[in-house]
Amino acid sequence: MYQEQQQPDAGPQAAVEHGPLAGFTVGVTAARRAEELGALLQRRGAAVVHAPALRIVPLADDGELLAATKDLIDQAPDVVVATTAIGFRGWVEAAEGWGLGEQLLTRLGTVELLARGPKVKGSIRAAGLTEEWSPSSESMAEVLDRLLEEGVEGRRIAVQLHGEPLPGFVESLRAGGAEVVGVPVYRWMPPEDITPLDRLLDAAVSRGLDAITFTSAPAAASLLSRAEERGLLPELLAALHHDVLPACVGPVTALPLQAHNVDTVQPERFRLGPLVQLLCQELPGRARALPIAGHRVEIRGHAVLVDGCLRPVPPAGMSLLRALSRRPGWVVPRADLLRALPGAGRDEHAVETAMARLRTALGAPKLIQTVVKRGYRLALDPAADTKYADA
Repeated sequence: MYQEQQQPDAGPQAAVEHGPLAGFTVGVTAARRAEELGALLQRRGAAVVHAPALRIVPLADDGELLAATKDLIDQAPDVVVATTAIGFRGWVEAAEGWGLGEQLLTRLGTVELLARGPKVKGSIRAAGLTEEWSPSSESMAEVLDRLLEEGVEGRRIAVQLHGEPLPGFVESLRAGGAEVVGVPVYRWMPPEDITPLDRLLDAAVSRGLDAITFTSAPAAASLLSRAEERGLLPELLAALHHDVLPACVGPVTALPLQAHNVDTVQPERFRLGPLVQLLCQELPGRARALPIAGHRVEIRGHAVLVDGCLRPVPPAGMSLLRALSRRPGWVVPRADLLRALPGAGRDEHAVETAMARLRTALGAPKLIQTVVKRGYRLALDPAADTKYADA
């Protein structure tokens, strides 16, 4: 399981080649394929905080799945829609365990079998079957469009559910006159250990994360539900609206967030690789870049790029730097900087200590000027004064 990475000390080793996500911290809520997603993010320089927002509970012994399987064997559907690879494999394995595997595969071989994407297609073919069609977009919306264009009135359609009802999909088919049989292969449940999820939630609310990734709608719903249980939902929504980028693998995944008017980013192809590439574009594009004391300074989540060199900065130093960067070139009083420091109390000496560490971490002390008896300011280049005066 991925946990928060330890950040290296600032120094000569910090000025090494870095990935596009260096200096950013990304939360991963996935239960499945979390290691793969975490590795993709880390290879591009991100610090990763993994907290599974749910767990998958197979229903091999579930009476509901057994009843649905027997029903479909006895009364053939016209269409079967396979939505996830793990779900389709689980269904076949459960049927084999009940002694119904051969009957189920025989029945599936006689119907119009639709696969949502290439992974499901692979599972179908591994079972010795062949899908009739699969959308290039891996979108359930495209599957729905095809079915409705064909006409569904009077047709019996079996849909392999993936943890929760597919929003709008089943309803649209029934509205079109279809009989829909749900096949509940597994369910999403809250994680057994809620501590990592609470830690991720706290990090999001405190802006310790730059982005959170969601690869399923139930994971997004679970995080929102946990925030509501802890009385943190308004704070989480405020963070997602302004400071923490919610990145979803596709439009269905984004629905629980959109229900709270949270805008998300989504890749064109609903896969992990494109999701990571999207973050590689979005997060650096949101970072603040300023011309300071003859240097180009880019402020990221937990680090700063100084002329392209990555300089990790302690949390207190990042708090000071963000406070200074809100009005670059303007003097920020010590009292204001003290309020920006987490848990600093009333002693302004804490500002001086944190400022000294910040200057050391940046490796260029002249970036921040001390204004005697007043406070501190970023040494914004003169040519940029007008441009950033009202920032």
